[in-house]
Parts: sequence; structure tokens; C-alpha cells
Amino acid sequence: MVLYIDACVRKNSRTRRLADCLLNTLNAPYTRLRLAECVFQTVDEAFLEKRDRLLREGDFDNPVFAYARQFAQADKIIIAAPFWNLSFPAVLKSYLEQINVVGITFRYTPEGIPEGLCRAERLYYVTTAGGDFFPEQYGFGYVKALAQNFYHIKDVKLIKATGLDIEGAPVEKILRDCEEKIRR
Repeated sequence: MVLYIDACVRKNSRTRRLADCLLNTLNAPYTRLRLAECVFQTVDEAFLEKRDRLLREGDFDNPVFAYARQFAQADKIIIAAPFWNLSFPAVLKSYLEQINVVGITFRYTPEGIPEGLCRAERLYYVTTAGGDFFPEQYGFGYVKALAQNFYHIKDVKLIKATGLDIEGAPVEKILRDCEEKIRR
């Protein structure tokens, strides 16, 4: 099963358009998780105390861990997140806080090194940016570091279309060229 994590907030999102092209190309069953429609518990002291207690009790089936279990069980993962202010929409960070769970998505070795527990072998990160300034170490780099170092998803692919808001940019051509690369 493919897990499609949609962090796009605009109705006519260019990032979602590219992610949908990827889904069509993969031609596999998928579950779409629209983060804008999710209500995440605030990660505060009370939440952390509850989560820690549930982990100590081994209650991994608790609804608090539903997103983490879903992520860990996916065969492939697609994250669609536009490049905003050198990162991604805040809702994606909230989601990542929910899935980063010791005992479900990763565990620590006796040496304290994270060891991934996720089934997925590949994660696709789909994004668009208004300008051409796109330092990969920010939004994409953060997700790639988590995937490779915590979740054991070694194959992390970046799909991007940039320069979409530059005055006079051939937006439709840029998007079509990216879609063509995805299909190949």
C-alpha cells in the first residue's frame, strides 16, 4: 500500500498536481492522508506524559499512535509539500511529531543509535517552489534525514518544480516537464 501524505493547503495546488501524476504513474492502491483535514494533538507536556505512559505500558494499539502505525506499515510513501519560507507547511511538522514514536517507527539500539522499523523502502518527496532558490537541506533535507536515519527508508527521491512564481515564467511548461520526468 502507498501512503500519500498531502501537506498541500491550496485547492489548486501545483504540488498536489505533481503528486497526483506520480500516483497515476505508480498505478498502485493508495491511502491519501490530507493533513489539512487532520486534527493533531498538541505536543505539550500533557501529551508527552500520556504518550510516554502508553509506551511504558506497551499500548501501541492506542489511537494516539494511529498515524505512526499507518506510516510504519506503508510499502511506499509520498509526501507532497510545497516549499514555504525555506521549509514546508507547519502541518507537516505536526504530522512528523505524531509519527516519530519509539517502538513503532524506530527504536534505539543499546548504543543509542536509531534503528528504523518502517516497512517502506522508498519515500518520494514532491514539492514546488515559487523561486529558483531551493536549498535542499531545509524542508526536503529534514524529511530525508528522518527517513534515512530514523525510519530506515534509504531510498528517498526528490521531485521538484521551481521558479513557478517568477514574473514571466512558463509555469505550465515547467509543470508539464516535471510531469514528463515523473512518467519516465
